[in-house]
Amino acid sequence: MTSEVSSASSSPPAAAAFAAKPWEPKAGSAPKVMENKPIELQFDPAKAQQNLKSAVSMLNEQMAANKHGLGFSFDQAINGPVIKVSNIHTGEVVRQIPTEDVLRMAHKIDDLKGILYNKVV
Repeated sequence: MTSEVSSASSSPPAAAAFAAKPWEPKAGSAPKVMENKPIELQFDPAKAQQNLKSAVSMLNEQMAANKHGLGFSFDQAINGPVIKVSNIHTGEVVRQIPTEDVLRMAHKIDDLKGILYNKVV
């Protein structure tokens, strides 16, 4: 009995599962090289901005329907969304992302664009 146990423990069954390595190529077969296909990316910034604006309006409608104090808007100076968390009872803004200071600075930089640069971006 001891000889049977020792012979069974010398080759664990897990080792047999790793004997065949599927990631290694088979003998005599060359790896297949696939040809690169050109990809045409079509990005329309105006359409992306319109999609963002419609998403902002849908979010605002849902938040108003659920009576949550969460508001979304789009700011042209930062070219991105602004999120406001407000108290529904008082209307006081509890938190804003980006903060009011950051928005003010972005608007001032936007106003200086024509002065700092010769062309408007």
